Amino acid sequence: MAARQVSVTSPAARAWGDPAIVAICGYPPPGPSTAECVSVDGVDWVIQRRSDGVQFTTYGRSPAMDVLIPSRYAPEPLLLPAFGPAARALPETGRHCS
Repeated sequence: MAARQVSVTSPAARAWGDPAIVAICGYPPPGPSTAECVSVDGVDWVIQRRSDGVQFTTYGRSPAMDVLIPSRYAPEPLLLPAFGPAARALPETGRHCS
């Protein structure tokens, strides 16, 4: 899928598809949480379920990266390996899913 423009202020944002799968990098890393967390291909992701899909935020990486996947693409976690190379390039903080 080719990337397309998104209307956000971050130059580190990209979108693919319709409805858009959006990836944004540059967030402060999340702190410890009781939220659901999964590890996919060496990257830990905190999961926030939304009414229109799922938001995945890297955990243990700084800066953090968000990936917003609409429910149309369910099961959403199956798309996370596509974002692994970019997420693994982010410096690790030493925190991991428990």
